[in-house]
Amino acid sequence: MTAAEIAVKSARIAENLYTLPAYSSAGAVMFFITFGSEVDTRPMIEETIRRGKLALAPKAVPENRDLIPAQIIDWERDLAPGAYNIPEPRSETLRPRDPKIIDLLIVPGVGFDPGGGRLGYGGGYYDRFFERLKPGVPLVAIAFEMQILPHIPLDQWDRKVDIIITEKRVIT
Repeated sequence: MTAAEIAVKSARIAENLYTLPAYSSAGAVMFFITFGSEVDTRPMIEETIRRGKLALAPKAVPENRDLIPAQIIDWERDLAPGAYNIPEPRSETLRPRDPKIIDLLIVPGVGFDPGGGRLGYGGGYYDRFFERLKPGVPLVAIAFEMQILPHIPLDQWDRKVDIIITEKRVIT
């Protein structure tokens, strides 16, 4: 997809996200930070901040494959290339938050299936992180329609997402 196509489809996905009751009622939303040709989360993070919600982004800890949720206040000042060259909160402006405050988690992935199956990037960062959330936190995948596949094979430790949002639909 071209940058323009990604921007248009990402904006549609954002509009679908904002209509979710789970988003409307959330006080703290954690987003992945876009890398490469993923859905653009920057406008969603900035809108979440404008709406008075706590916007969080992960800082990767490669030594133990952990994620530190950190508050984002200003995209330009708070983020810089980090582990794997993916933008993440800067160490000097890091505002770590307890994962238990997260009300909604927006997760990345390579592919998803309509049943909530998720194919991640293989590091297990999010699979480990899910265990640190309070019970019942909705896991929301944002993806382009082309990332929805008929079936994603899962391992016993894989957790399905609760909702998948694309530019065309919301799958629950």
